[in-house]
Amino acid sequence: MNDVSVVLAHGAWADGSSWSRVIKILTAEAMKVVAAPLPLTSLGDDVAALDRSLDRTEGPIVVVGHAYAGAVIALARPERVKALVYVTALAPDEGETVADVFYRVEPHPLAPKLAPDSGGWIWLPNEAFETAFAPNASREERAVLAAVQRPISVNCIKVSVGRPLWKGVPSWFLQAEEDRMILAGTQRFMAERMNATIRAYQVDHVPIVTNPTAVVDVIREAIRSTM
Repeated sequence: MNDVSVVLAHGAWADGSSWSRVIKILTAEAMKVVAAPLPLTSLGDDVAALDRSLDRTEGPIVVVGHAYAGAVIALARPERVKALVYVTALAPDEGETVADVFYRVEPHPLAPKLAPDSGGWIWLPNEAFETAFAPNASREERAVLAAVQRPISVNCIKVSVGRPLWKGVPSWFLQAEEDRMILAGTQRFMAERMNATIRAYQVDHVPIVTNPTAVVDVIREAIRSTM
């Protein structure tokens, strides 16, 4: 497994530091890890940023996306990508937008009402970090997540995607049963039509923070099954 590079892509309202606990576990096992910095300015910009991070690696790659980044990893440059891992992520099909799958059903009662500001940026209300985004995190962890949040542009979520890599690359899906941002039923709908290997956990929207061991278990499985 040490020949594999694991490339991590963060979701909306986050940055690469959201993967810190996952990175610590993987690097302790001598794995090569890169956390791609996504600008969240447009879907195309984010795919280009991910491709730049892929270019920094050598050998086979497993690409892991959290939340919004599920759409990004499915459009990455395919060379050397051996597996995709979705962590409570969005997986629009060809011709769909991120918004299509995010809003396919009635949201959780505690999910925040999201709307862009005058510049077209969508911010997560600070109280939503406790009620919906990271309810299982500690107060200190939520404070950090809120302080470093990065807004996402409407240009990321309203653009139809092309043919996703999961149609030809083996995929794994960590389904978060306690997710209040992307409901478990929506996750299962996407995972099943992807023919992904589904691993369900009693976790919230950010298991990369609140249960990194579960996330790493799925990444390990993807590596062992495809390398």
